[in-house]
Amino acid sequence: MKNPLISIAESVHASIPKTGIIMKQLAELGPDAYSTPSEPLNYIKALIESQADAGADYIAVNVDAFGESQPKLAVDMMLEYIGLVKRWGKGVPICIDSSNNDVLIAGLKQWCKNSESLKPPLVNSIKVYTMDALLPLKKDYDYSFIALLVSEDKPTGPGGSHSVEELYSLAEQIFVEAVEKYGFRPEQIFFDSTVFPLAIDMPMEPEVPGYTYRAFETIKKIKSNPKFKGVHCSLGVSNSVRDLPARKIGVCRAYVAKAMEYGLDAAIVNVAHNYGLKDPDPQLMELVDAYAKMDGSGEKMDTAMKLMGKFCQQNRKPSG
Repeated sequence: MKNPLISIAESVHASIPKTGIIMKQLAELGPDAYSTPSEPLNYIKALIESQADAGADYIAVNVDAFGESQPKLAVDMMLEYIGLVKRWGKGVPICIDSSNNDVLIAGLKQWCKNSESLKPPLVNSIKVYTMDALLPLKKDYDYSFIALLVSEDKPTGPGGSHSVEELYSLAEQIFVEAVEKYGFRPEQIFFDSTVFPLAIDMPMEPEVPGYTYRAFETIKKIKSNPKFKGVHCSLGVSNSVRDLPARKIGVCRAYVAKAMEYGLDAAIVNVAHNYGLKDPDPQLMELVDAYAKMDGSGEKMDTAMKLMGKFCQQNRKPSG
């Protein structure tokens, strides 16, 4: 059965503790590390192959953790990992994932180099304040991209965060620029309205909607407008369960299912869990639904807080 969700596999990410350790060990093996057999290289090979076998539509690679003090190292590592995905990804295209434009540009050029038979990559991410540096690359390289809906301008929405209208406006700006100026097709654009952890999605002021509400309502607003026909909406789902005591896979499954009701059709996920195919636990759906509806009213917030309290009480690990 074909998964209705476009799955962007997240496992080759240096911020994942075990993966980051292996990536570091591999890098320390020297200039031939990525071509000479070794235990760390075998681990990365198995990781890439397993994601392709699990049905990933893209295999994301993020090495930003290595570039915090040495930006060039992140560029060099991304080039090496692009080679590994080409070798072992079984034809699945890469998602070049970085907050560093230099890494994105170098990675895009490397993937497209002598790769006529490979599918176009996905670039994550482009923002309104970086699009002038990245969108013009479409002239020479065919690619899709994730548009992260954030702005350098101070948000003016309730509680000092971006409102649904502001997030939607950012999507409009990127869409018009990408399609009308640079010739991207709508289906090459993935909008990301940002996941916020459910455990701390608690507005500190009255009449302030929750982050989950804003993320989901932005997706609905984009996908219900005919002028955006063909675009995708994607979220980094694992962020939703940060700081929860247990049942993280189950909550992610419910989060994806609920977001798909609003129009989500792509996600950065652990592809082994088949999000989008397996039915979620009804109790966990109720929990996520409460956050999706937390529009700023005291009643909706109270419902969400009670359900989260009940969830934590039921799943708290015993002390001692």
